[in-house]
Amino acid sequence: MDWLWPTSLILLALLPVAVGAYIWALRRRRYAVRYSSLSLLREALVGQSQLRRHMPFGLMLCGVGSLVLALGRPVAVVSVPTGQTTIILSIDVSRSMCSTDIEPNRLEAAEAAALSFIDSQRPGTQIGVVAFSGLAEVVQVPTTDRDALRTAIRSLLTGRRTAIGSGILSAIDAIAEIDPNVAPSTDVRAGDVPPPPVPQGAYAPSIIVLLTDGASNSGPEPVDAAQQAVDRGVRVYTIGFGTPNGSALPPCGRQIIGNEPPSFGGGGFGGGGGGGFRRGIDEETLKQVSAITDGEYYAAESSSELQQVFAGLPVSLITRHEVIEVSVIFTALGALLAGIAVVLALLWRPLG
Repeated sequence: MDWLWPTSLILLALLPVAVGAYIWALRRRRYAVRYSSLSLLREALVGQSQLRRHMPFGLMLCGVGSLVLALGRPVAVVSVPTGQTTIILSIDVSRSMCSTDIEPNRLEAAEAAALSFIDSQRPGTQIGVVAFSGLAEVVQVPTTDRDALRTAIRSLLTGRRTAIGSGILSAIDAIAEIDPNVAPSTDVRAGDVPPPPVPQGAYAPSIIVLLTDGASNSGPEPVDAAQQAVDRGVRVYTIGFGTPNGSALPPCGRQIIGNEPPSFGGGGFGGGGGGGFRRGIDEETLKQVSAITDGEYYAAESSSELQQVFAGLPVSLITRHEVIEVSVIFTALGALLAGIAVVLALLWRPLG
């Protein structure tokens, strides 16, 4: 259970104060009643139940507490079947994906696995494709058109640098285009106002599958981008692809010519020139991205392993999560308890 107005729960601190005031009032009370005999006093004490004395106050206190909880607007998250699922494939197309340590090269192996994954999905599943190097671009908006998806996958071009954060944000934007319940990504530096985060445990019927063979060296921080996914209830599944030793980078004929983004900083994890290429996958960041979004991290060092990773993605478990406000339950319970407290007080201690 989560709360839409959690700050209202501060009022619960008044309940112990009320208990203290009640105890103080009892101790202040003095009785000056004369009895003709000690036996009458004992009889009166036996007849006066402590339960009757304090129960009305206890019930009233519980009723007020329940009303305060209702003021916090409690919500429950329930999973319901969804007839439409959206999966965004965010694929690293940095130059290091031309490495031939995985035949024929990493990019073509990734494309083959993605195509097999697309063909294996149910007809109603919408799939979109994002490509990222130093920047990210939606190369295919979510669609059920398998031919369009195959064309998008086969037309991927490589570029310089690796912007994992941009790959996540562009995937969020692709989901937002078709799901009005998912807000597009925001840039706080540009003055964008972020949307209120979804209640904890509420997930959109969409996931992001991000594949990379390097570490981010351009664009926004991956963890910051992942937090935007968390705030929108979008889970991110990350895949680290490549062998530990890597290989030399041959000339790659599938490059973006004249559209490379400017370089930011040093490093060479995401892609470099010729010579030996170390694997350089930032697994810690990829694990962190998947963990905070409630996704999962996978490692693949061959084409067959990558095929297995795609086949094992939990796409069949994707459900739509609805947020239901249950304030009315706490309000009704609070009113009931308060009403019972008043009735019992009048019955056991009638006025006049």
